[in-house]
Amino acid sequence: METLIQSLPNLPLFFSFFLVIYFLAQFLVFRNWSSNVRPEASSCLISLFHGTPAVFLASYAILADPRRGFSSPNTAIQAAVLDYSIAYFLMDLIHYLIFFPSDVLFIGHHLATLFVFLTCRYMVSHGAYAILSLLVLAEVTSFCQNVWTLAGARRKDAKFAVKVYNFLSAPFYSFYSLVRGFLGPYFVYRMGVFYISGAADSVIPKWVWVSWMIVVIAAISVSILWITNLWIELYRERKGKFEKKLR
Repeated sequence: METLIQSLPNLPLFFSFFLVIYFLAQFLVFRNWSSNVRPEASSCLISLFHGTPAVFLASYAILADPRRGFSSPNTAIQAAVLDYSIAYFLMDLIHYLIFFPSDVLFIGHHLATLFVFLTCRYMVSHGAYAILSLLVLAEVTSFCQNVWTLAGARRKDAKFAVKVYNFLSAPFYSFYSLVRGFLGPYFVYRMGVFYISGAADSVIPKWVWVSWMIVVIAAISVSILWITNLWIELYRERKGKFEKKLR
């Protein structure tokens, strides 16, 4: 098992990268934005620098491994991608603890995600194929989500933001629903079938993969609930506008 000390340089490097991006967001990119929305916008910017790159990096790391499988040993590039994501979630966790300490849902999500990444990366050193595949599914919608979130943050004081928000809402909701409502659950089903068979017990302890499954299923369930509520809000909003036109 690869030790933390052997690969430690990756974490400070990646964490420093996200820290710099965060400070640039706070004090340069969004310096003219309201102090009420600047923290959220800064979080979105570091998410933009994590999400889409992580999709490409994780995809490459998976496809470059000819032995890839739910219990295959982590390769060096897979370990590096895990470190990249660990650094991002640590940075965003600190952000939430400082600016939104009462947001228990997001803080809990980040802590649970870090548990999965850290155990895969530093404890069992196997299973990166499963975790990185889930990362791809989780982050493939992040660009749309972050642009949508940034537009939503400025809806009250920028007409252009209103147009972008309204334009993106339905396509983003549809894309997110497809990934989190169908592709994600299907992959988790395959993952669960494999681990329940006991095929990975010799390299990934049962309590580890059971913990992974609990975290992933909980995350997908919350995501489905979140997007369902957004669809309901969008329906009510557009229904209200339609009824006003008929009056």
